[in-house]
Amino acid sequence: MSQTDARNAFGSVITAMVTPFNADGTAIDLDAAAQLASDLVDLGNDGLVINGTTGESPTTADEEKVELLRVVVDAVGHRAKVIAGAGNNDTAHTVALAAQAAATGVNGLLIVTPYYNKPPQEGIYRHFTAVADSSDLPVMVYDIPGRAGVAIEHETMLRLAEHPRILANKDAKGDIFAATQVMARTDLAYYSGDDGLNLSHLASGAVGIVSVTGHIVADRHRAMVDAMANSDIALAREIAYSLVPITEGIMTKAQGAIMVKAALDMLGRAGGGALRLPLVPATSEQRAILRHDLIAGGINL
Repeated sequence: MSQTDARNAFGSVITAMVTPFNADGTAIDLDAAAQLASDLVDLGNDGLVINGTTGESPTTADEEKVELLRVVVDAVGHRAKVIAGAGNNDTAHTVALAAQAAATGVNGLLIVTPYYNKPPQEGIYRHFTAVADSSDLPVMVYDIPGRAGVAIEHETMLRLAEHPRILANKDAKGDIFAATQVMARTDLAYYSGDDGLNLSHLASGAVGIVSVTGHIVADRHRAMVDAMANSDIALAREIAYSLVPITEGIMTKAQGAIMVKAALDMLGRAGGGALRLPLVPATSEQRAILRHDLIAGGINL
C-alpha cells in the first residue's frame, strides 16, 4: 500500500477528539459531541479519532463508545474520515471493540500498543495482526511507549508493515530517526502523534498528523501540512513557530485532555467541561497560564 492509500483511508490533518460529558460526567453529551465533531471538520480536520486516549477511552464503557461513534459518523462521516480508537491491553477485547466499531460505519481503526502488561515484541506483533486479520478496516498502529510502557521495536514495525491492512503508524515515540528508518524501508505511512514534533515528522516524510491542539488550531495545521506538501519549508516553519505557545499550554502543563477541555471552555465551544476520574479539571492557576499561552499563540479570548 502507498502513502496515498493511507491519506485516503485516514486523512492528513486529524484531531483526537475529546469526549464531551454532562455536568457531572456520568453520561456522554451526544449533542455536544456532534457539534464538536462538526466544528472540528469546519476548522480544517479531514479526520477525527474517536475513543482515543484524549477521548478518555479508559473510562468510557463499550456501549458508550459505540453510541459515540454512531453519533459522530452521522454528524460528519460524509465530510471526514472517522477513525475508531479500539485498542486496549487485551487482544480478544480489542478484536471485539474493532468489530463493534466497524458496525457503526467508521473508516478505520487506531490500535494502541497493549499497555501496562508489557508484552514481548512477538506478543505486540500478534496483537496488531490479530486485529487486522479480524477486520476489513484499515489499521493505524499507535506507538506510544510513554503510556504503553513498551515501544514497538524497529523489526516489529517492519513486520507489521507487511500486513495488507496495516497502513500507518501514529508515532508518539519521540524518535525521528527511528521513524525515518522505517519509512526508508517500507510504505508504512507515518502520522505525527506528538504536537511538538509535527514539523519534524512532516519534514522526515510523515503524511499527516494526529493532534490534540487541532481542537483549537487545525486550520494552521492544515496550512502547515499543505506548505510541506508544496515544498514551502519557510512557510511551514513559520506556522510551526506560531504554534509553540499553544502546544506548550495544552500539552506541557497538564494532561492534554484536561487542558484542551479548558481551552474549549474558554472559547465557549462544545466539548469543554467535565472529565471523568482519575482526570480532573484544570485548576484556576492552570487556566490562567493556559489563557496566557493561547493569547501568545494568536488565539482571541
